Amino acid sequence: MTNKFEIGDKVAVLDDAIEGIVTRIQNNQISIKTSDDFEMTFFVNELVKLNNSNELGNLFSSKSIGEVLKEKSTPKKHKINTEKRSKKDEFVLEVDLHIEKLVPSIKGLSNFDMLNIQMDEVKRKVEFCLKNRLPKMVLIHGVGEGVLKTEIDFFLGRYDNLVFQDASYRKYGLGATEVYFKQNINK
Repeated sequence: MTNKFEIGDKVAVLDDAIEGIVTRIQNNQISIKTSDDFEMTFFVNELVKLNNSNELGNLFSSKSIGEVLKEKSTPKKHKINTEKRSKKDEFVLEVDLHIEKLVPSIKGLSNFDMLNIQMDEVKRKVEFCLKNRLPKMVLIHGVGEGVLKTEIDFFLGRYDNLVFQDASYRKYGLGATEVYFKQNINK
């Protein structure tokens, strides 16, 4: 879906808290004037058109008030979920540590740099699981020469509140480590 922008449209920047009015369109670049009277230029794919309140009103005006009140007064049947979830259905954070999944390009990176990037990701994910009290995580490191697996084992061995083992061969093959976090009940 492409937004066709016109001069005068109210827009917002996708990755920033900036809104403004379109003042100029040139090829795939759009200039906007912010509420602070700054002139800024962005690419088309960095902007999104904000809906006009009149356009939103048209979306909701298709039903009469009587129809809406009738819908509200009719009780809706609620489905009650009686199925019990087993421990197997728990959420498991799967972290793919293959370098091509972590960086856009490995051009110019040494093996040492790649290993450091992968280990930084492991550290972030372990801290995330501890902070959010997740019970289990799977680190997918691949088979390779075993350097990353050795580093992961050494790193995880420094923690008292977790245990780790090779992950399910059937599901992950040989290249994954399963980490279980011991939850402290006294907290």
